[in-house]
Amino acid sequence: MLPILLQLLLLGILCSQGHSMSREEKHKLRNQVVEMFDHAYQNYMDHAYPADELMPLTCRGRVRGLEPSRGDVDDALGKFSLTLIDTLDTLVLLNKTTEFEAAVRRVLSDVRLDNDIVVSVFETNIRVLGGLLGGHSMAVMLKEGGHHMLWYQDELLHMAKDLGLRLLPAFNTSSGLPYPRVNLRYGVRGPETRTGTETDTCTACAGTIILEFAALSRFTGDPVFEAHARRALDFLWEKRQRNSNLVGTTINIHSGEWVRRDSGVGAGIDSYYEYLLKAYILLGDDLFLQRFNIHYASIMKYISQPPLLLDVHIHKPLLPARTWMDSLLAFFPGLQVLKGDIRPAIETHEMLYQVTKKHNFLPEAFTTDFRVHWAQHPLRPEFAESTYFLYKATGDPYYLEAGRTVLDNLNRFARVPCGFAAMKDVRTGSHEDRMDSFFLAEMFKYLFLLFADAEDLPFDVEDYIFTTEAHLLPLSLSMAPHHSATQTNTTAEGELDDSNFDWTCPNTRLLFPDPAFPRNLREPIRSAVDKSCPRPAPYREPGMGRPPLRAQDFMANNPEHLELLRRMGVSLIHLKDGRVQLVQHATQAVSAVAAEDGMRFMQDMMELSSQQQKEQLPPRAIQIVSHPFFGRVVLTAGPAQFGTDLSKSTTGVRGFVTVAEPYSGCAELANGEYVQGRIALLQRGQCMFAEKARHIQKAGAIGGIVIDDNEGSSSDTAPLFQMAGDGRNTEDVTLPLLFLFHKEGNILLEALKEYREVEVLLSDKARDRAAIFKDVDVQEEGEDCLTEETTPASSAPIDQSEISTVALDESAPEEDVGPPDEDVGPPDEDVGPPDEDVGPPDEALSPSVAEPGLTEPNMEKDSEKEEEPEEDADSTNQSVDELLADWREDLEAFQQMEKEEL
Repeated sequence: MLPILLQLLLLGILCSQGHSMSREEKHKLRNQVVEMFDHAYQNYMDHAYPADELMPLTCRGRVRGLEPSRGDVDDALGKFSLTLIDTLDTLVLLNKTTEFEAAVRRVLSDVRLDNDIVVSVFETNIRVLGGLLGGHSMAVMLKEGGHHMLWYQDELLHMAKDLGLRLLPAFNTSSGLPYPRVNLRYGVRGPETRTGTETDTCTACAGTIILEFAALSRFTGDPVFEAHARRALDFLWEKRQRNSNLVGTTINIHSGEWVRRDSGVGAGIDSYYEYLLKAYILLGDDLFLQRFNIHYASIMKYISQPPLLLDVHIHKPLLPARTWMDSLLAFFPGLQVLKGDIRPAIETHEMLYQVTKKHNFLPEAFTTDFRVHWAQHPLRPEFAESTYFLYKATGDPYYLEAGRTVLDNLNRFARVPCGFAAMKDVRTGSHEDRMDSFFLAEMFKYLFLLFADAEDLPFDVEDYIFTTEAHLLPLSLSMAPHHSATQTNTTAEGELDDSNFDWTCPNTRLLFPDPAFPRNLREPIRSAVDKSCPRPAPYREPGMGRPPLRAQDFMANNPEHLELLRRMGVSLIHLKDGRVQLVQHATQAVSAVAAEDGMRFMQDMMELSSQQQKEQLPPRAIQIVSHPFFGRVVLTAGPAQFGTDLSKSTTGVRGFVTVAEPYSGCAELANGEYVQGRIALLQRGQCMFAEKARHIQKAGAIGGIVIDDNEGSSSDTAPLFQMAGDGRNTEDVTLPLLFLFHKEGNILLEALKEYREVEVLLSDKARDRAAIFKDVDVQEEGEDCLTEETTPASSAPIDQSEISTVALDESAPEEDVGPPDEDVGPPDEDVGPPDEDVGPPDEALSPSVAEPGLTEPNMEKDSEKEEEPEEDADSTNQSVDELLADWREDLEAFQQMEKEEL
């Protein structure tokens, strides 16, 4: 069975539907892809190399240990110039042979793989080992052409084998599943390793090894790597749930017990399925295709609900595990193209495309009614990957337009002077100071291939398979000499159903004789994404009375309500971070009827929480538009429940900022003549938000920005909240009021200190710079890199308690925007920003989101705070100076690192 047969689908057909894109237009977009790649790659080389990754907002390299830890995300960084290695074969594909040759020489002379550092086995395998093997494949291809790389003597392959040997100790387990991390110098389970104590790993982490390890074995003739990868796959297959034929998300590497039993095609599992099919394509082993087909049949039976792909429980596959999807599943339509199942691929891709058009980028997670669940977008390439495969399979120019949308959004919203910045929040357009290596390794490959003609490519891509990191491995490896591992885990005859197996790819001409077929599939999905699905009212058993206290009426500071809760066995706990938690103990209720009332109250509270998640006000954007920022700096801001609704304004509110006197804004302004016609900056505290708004409005301000007085607070680590009124009618407030945490507020204050005149745009989301400056010639200045410095927020899953609990927050949180990068866990049930006030509560903040805990409004004041204006001013100046000093120290540390450490 030749594995090349499965590639024939990519020849596809040319559908004549819609308006075809002209050759000139395609070439223009192809050249645009190359220009964008040059912008990203050159800024990495100029500002970051030899660091692992570029920080595009602050124009410097990300060096592990010198930057604040981001948790597991940093496990991809090993001080081995990650981005350069990950980009090697992209350079060749984009016809940058000279740059490739220079990059290979840099890797050989500068990169060390024996660093005393703990790295992710999964990330190091797909990015670094895969990058070295892809680079080696390209170097061999160019050398055989007789014009380039004539000096090359398999140096990259030698490095790849060295790295493979450094990863092998992770596989020293009784199951064969690798430890999730390894020390590059010391391995695992030693006193010097600082790793080896982990017990769990994700399915994708253990099952995404075979392509790179098998290629390494066949390139070098050493079978040990392929044998270990096969053993890990065999164990995962053995541990699948036999009734559903699905695998869980997390597994114990010693016992093989499933730690997380939810199953889907997104984060935690995704590339396991991908590598089963691609291992068949690359290696020609029918066993991999048999296993993939069995899994695929179960995916389509239980997980696929076209156009949705929803996680289920492996033991109860008809029971959904969650009501949201993560963005990593966007690769799946492309895999379905390789499988030959075009119809569901078209449907799911169309759903993803409509979500992309709705939010400009795919949010890290979104609900089944296509609302934002996690708002980050780290410039992931999976949607572009599926777009390319669908275009190759169908020839439909619709997918060229989808690719154009991706290009345009990257340039409009993610491009910054020093590269491309990840989106911190797709709703507001705010940025994060990261540009992951996969952006250069994958995104530009797929976009270039989408718009390029065959004559534009330096080689025939049909001779290669793409790894999950889009590295290129030659299909000729299937014919390479190798020692076949003894198959200790085969598929039983009873498990096979040949009628469901596709041993060759279908002919799309016979499957879809009507050229309008893809369009007919897409149209109903397009309309569905634009509709919201209202949540039905909770069902109540007949004869059950209304509880003595309704959830929507509850006030945490009402003594009568607290007494009612006590009688129902519900206690209220004030947490250290300012949140309030409701806990019910039925045995503490005054009677069985009261306990039943308490249970219904808790259920009502959680139901109300879910409703409020859909009724929340989204965050707003503060965009600095004056020189030298020109709209490139976007700060995420919390909205107010009163004043101008920026979501209904097409232009937003634009003006210069001025610090109010007094800074608290709690009295009539002493500098009213300077505030008039401007946007006033205020400090949180000492009075209600609405009172601040009335004072600056009386002075003639056109808007206000309240800056948190809790030093160190940031939207990176605390969900945003919306400001509520003061319990009175606030219709008299007609200007917009937005809230910034301390860190983001300091960026604005620092800009004001340095440039004196700072103009901002208050809006519902960041505006296109071309629209803001349509009559102004804006210079792109590479040195103007001062912008929002951010780090990704984290969202660790929290187990539900055995007793009924509902978390309340006296300052209402916005949606959590910080998912883990690889293992997307369940939403945090107790989400809320820390409350800095110990004692009297602060301004009134109303509920904005609940996951699925509920927040209820609480009247808060700062009237008990003593006003100390001189100390406030000194503190502000000091914090600004410290911010500048920190940035200078970071720059000096990086310069020193360049000279000594790397």
